Amino acid sequence: MSADIRIPIGSMFLLMGVVLAFYGLGTSGAEMYAKSLGMNMNIYWGGAMLLFGAIMLAFGLKAQFCGKDK
Repeated sequence: MSADIRIPIGSMFLLMGVVLAFYGLGTSGAEMYAKSLGMNMNIYWGGAMLLFGAIMLAFGLKAQFCGKDK
């Protein structure tokens, strides 16, 4: 079994995406979003990071369990 960098990177992006998305949900309707035309960019970027992290983690786990080295 070899180390796969996709697993820790995917986990990090997944965790940071969850934190950022929850922060965006908690601050929805705040005055600070007036600068970004009223769009809550924390929710959007949190979702993008969450999706990227999930894809990286899925590919890393798939390679580990269905691996090429078997």
